[in-house]
Amino acid sequence: MNNIFVYCENENGRIADVSLELLTKARELANTLGCKVEALVLGTNLGGVEKELASYGADIVWIGEHKEMAPYRTLPHAAVVCGLFRQEEPQIALFGATTVGRDLCPRISSALHSGLTADCTSLEIGEHSDAKTGKNYTNLLYQIRPAFGGNIIATIINPDHRPQMATVREGVMKKVQLENPVPAEVKTVDVEKYLQPSDLVVKIIDRQIEERKLNIKGAPVIVAGGYGMGSKENFAILHELANLLGGEVGASRAAVDAGFTEHARQIGQTGTTVRPKLYIACGISGQIQHTAGMSESSMIISINSDPDAPINKIADFAICGDVMDVIPKLIKSYKQNSK
Repeated sequence: MNNIFVYCENENGRIADVSLELLTKARELANTLGCKVEALVLGTNLGGVEKELASYGADIVWIGEHKEMAPYRTLPHAAVVCGLFRQEEPQIALFGATTVGRDLCPRISSALHSGLTADCTSLEIGEHSDAKTGKNYTNLLYQIRPAFGGNIIATIINPDHRPQMATVREGVMKKVQLENPVPAEVKTVDVEKYLQPSDLVVKIIDRQIEERKLNIKGAPVIVAGGYGMGSKENFAILHELANLLGGEVGASRAAVDAGFTEHARQIGQTGTTVRPKLYIACGISGQIQHTAGMSESSMIISINSDPDAPINKIADFAICGDVMDVIPKLIKSYKQNSK
């Protein structure tokens, strides 16, 4: 009771990265609160999943292995999660801000009359004093996210209703395994206890799944282009540099909106969050909407004709010059000096 729950998405027993990231964060929050982390997994082929979840911080793993739980459908999953939350009364519930999480969470929040903050970029524990009522609250979940197009950072709290629910985008939190994990306690979810015939009215007849061709999130090196690249044709030189460095090409929203490259390469608040070892920002001004998705890169190199561009403030190295002049020199120099 009053522990932290993490809903773990999976495909045939393979846990989604965002769920492992949330478990890492939940472990940190639970250490502050002095409570336990409970992972909830629904699906099929879940044998041994508790070992992986325990390695990322889960104290208790709830497993609901049932044919109606895979593939994901809104109604049965919502029924089971709501039923378990009513039974266990968690104080915090975390979900990935994925297509599944964005579909599932509003239904759970509505059914349980709890608050929900979507697309959080940070989660912290803190206090709050209500000036109107005079109440003082402790150990609240600060649900932090950009608002108004990224122009402000909003801290949202849910003082009176439980669970405190939040969705977090993939890549925002770090995924870290425990050095000395302790085996998790395994509990079985009685799926049929929570299901009603009305929850099973939708059937999935067939699924067509296409493998993702672009894995920008996992790239160790990213060469990203902005509106300052000037054209779709100029993006070709970014691909040449990225191929040379063994990386991928990314882009700002402005570049994607201009048609310079596809949306799958978009990095930032409305795109993908990345943490590469090296991030080369080419012709990117560095507005908060973009930097929110790449600021935790290990090393950032900016190439921009404007010495006062915001991206230069967070860059480890800033090169002031025209990208179409600087990048060919980088490529030439790398070829000459690399083995």
